[in-house]
Amino acid sequence: MKHFVPCLLPVLLCFVLTAPVAAEGPEMAPLSSEQSEPLDEFIFEEEEEVRAFDPIEPFNRGIFWFNDKFYFYLLKPVARAYRVVPEPARVSVSNFFSNLYTPGRLVNSLLQFKFQDGARELVRFVMNSTIGILGLFDPARAVAGLSRKDEDFGQTLGHYGAGGGFYMVWPFFGPTNLRDGLGSLVDGFLDPVYYFHIKAWERFGIKAVDTINATSLDKDTYESIKEEALDPYVTIRNAYTQRREGLIRK
Repeated sequence: MKHFVPCLLPVLLCFVLTAPVAAEGPEMAPLSSEQSEPLDEFIFEEEEEVRAFDPIEPFNRGIFWFNDKFYFYLLKPVARAYRVVPEPARVSVSNFFSNLYTPGRLVNSLLQFKFQDGARELVRFVMNSTIGILGLFDPARAVAGLSRKDEDFGQTLGHYGAGGGFYMVWPFFGPTNLRDGLGSLVDGFLDPVYYFHIKAWERFGIKAVDTINATSLDKDTYESIKEEALDPYVTIRNAYTQRREGLIRK
């Protein structure tokens, strides 16, 4: 609890700074929330136009360029090499991490008074942790038809009226905005890995495995975006903004 108190200040700041943006912008018609989600999360359906508030675009484009080089020269080659692991095993690793991150989805569902979604996450966790052997398999979806409902603290803030604020691109982590960036700090305290009694570099290693595994399962979505888009930066910015606002409205 002592770590949670400092998080209240950025959360309050988020409400103060984002409210005017939400009021001025058009009513917009989201990314996971979990890091293990494949890059096809950028694909979105045709809806009303979305305008992202991007006052630091030159800086963001610089970070976008860095992330692009990191992806093509390091992350993707490693992920391709990792594909030597059979796909069913990699899917099980993805299932394991998804199950591990259940507390964040559960807590944020409850914070939004989405009790049915919260109950579903709890049942999924129990089923997948037992019958699914520590989450390596997903019988909750395959047998019971209980699919995962992604929720994070950025969505919780948006649920209560906090606007996205200005668009940001983080090194390594990619697109976000002020609201979701601050929300990710709170989500960090809901991540069970944070409470593992292991060294910082070991936590980093766990996250790296999650990211590499997720990238290995991706069907080259980012490559397709770069190939087809006139300006990949704008395409990804708009896709991120629309998808996030869409998740909040669900």
